[in-house]
Amino acid sequence: MAEASGFRLPRLLLPRQGIDLRKWAVIACDQHTAEPDYWERVARIVGDAPSTLHLILPEAALGTTDEPLRIARIQQAMRRYLEQGLFAAHDGAVLVERNVGGRTRHGLMLELDLEHYDHRAGSTSLIRPTEGTIVARLAPRIAVRRGAALELPHVIVLIDDPQRTVIEPLAAVRGALPMLYDGELMCGGGHVAGFAVGAARGARAVHALRALAAPQAFAARYGVAAGTPPLLFAVGDGNHSLAAAKAIWDAAKTGLAADHPSRWALVEVVNIHDPALDFAAIHRLLLGVTGDLRAALVQTFGARLRCTDVASAAQLRAQVSAAATQGRVVAGLLGPDAHRTVVEIVSPPAPLAVATWQPVIDAFVADGGAREVDYVHGDDTLERLTRHGDRLGVHFAPLGKAELMRRVVHDGPTPRKTFSIGAAHEKRYYIESRRIATDGHDAAAAAGSA
Repeated sequence: MAEASGFRLPRLLLPRQGIDLRKWAVIACDQHTAEPDYWERVARIVGDAPSTLHLILPEAALGTTDEPLRIARIQQAMRRYLEQGLFAAHDGAVLVERNVGGRTRHGLMLELDLEHYDHRAGSTSLIRPTEGTIVARLAPRIAVRRGAALELPHVIVLIDDPQRTVIEPLAAVRGALPMLYDGELMCGGGHVAGFAVGAARGARAVHALRALAAPQAFAARYGVAAGTPPLLFAVGDGNHSLAAAKAIWDAAKTGLAADHPSRWALVEVVNIHDPALDFAAIHRLLLGVTGDLRAALVQTFGARLRCTDVASAAQLRAQVSAAATQGRVVAGLLGPDAHRTVVEIVSPPAPLAVATWQPVIDAFVADGGAREVDYVHGDDTLERLTRHGDRLGVHFAPLGKAELMRRVVHDGPTPRKTFSIGAAHEKRYYIESRRIATDGHDAAAAAGSA
């Protein structure tokens, strides 16, 4: 299955019966990066209970003096949880049902073959990123995974299945599937449940996935030449975690068996046509601002720049959204003291606002106009974080999901941090895990660090 399809049915570790799922499951580590108070609240909720909080490194903690100690504690906690028998093993695909905000999304847990994944620009691999990869962000993820006994996924991978042949048939019979876990998620995350798919239904899902990747069907679907390498899995969330796993595997594989667990990565596969799947923009938050970003924009775009001050953040969002639907390159600036400006760039250098703005933002930070840039999910969060202090927000409209897969096939990945699957509280929570160590230690990490 691996060579033909780039995936296999997973071998999972799930929280054993009796563990409080609300305390066990925490949100993806790359959320609330500018809000350490969120993670402090999570720590208070968890207390001393078993939790994936102890198995991940929130990015809000990156760069702190105790980061190496945190990583060592994470790896120790993984081994301790295994020794304490906190997991129940499950072989086979799992249907995931997530209800948040009155909408229900379905996904399928699979393992992807990292031999079929390439995150570099121009990739033609079966598994590809939808966004550019920030190589500098891989180091802490590699550090956590190197020496880790477990892998916990927040990766969401998209398939383009307009006929709904893979996941939806399973969702239609979810009432007949054995339930593996079920519970409420903390901090507004909604409700989640997991169901055992079973061998026969799992085989049918495998067959349907293979049909999506058939070269002739792929060429017809995207209007590309016969023989064009097909794209089956497009990484929507968690590309940097997948890229870190790939880096470790590539460094270690010459000394390991071809079926070593580090060759694989556990992900949730979601149909991009799922009506509950929403795309949200990823905004920019400039921290430690001392320069004049407007002046930098004028210097870059000159007379092509149009700036209009508006009365409220709501008005800013409405105008940016309306302009984006017309194909115009527009973004919003949010600063302290309720300063709100809609910025349009006429005859832009790129068709996407993020692609047009990011080089300006990068240059602004490099020139000392701001200390750093953070990536923020959620319109309200960006507004709140820019109300006071030396901060400046850049608000973008979301990318339409209907155009994403075709864009990736024809033009390659979108610029880094272009979109998000849902708002922050809708992100994947850590529940399932998988062994990536053998014989009590991580052989891949040992080989990769040699």
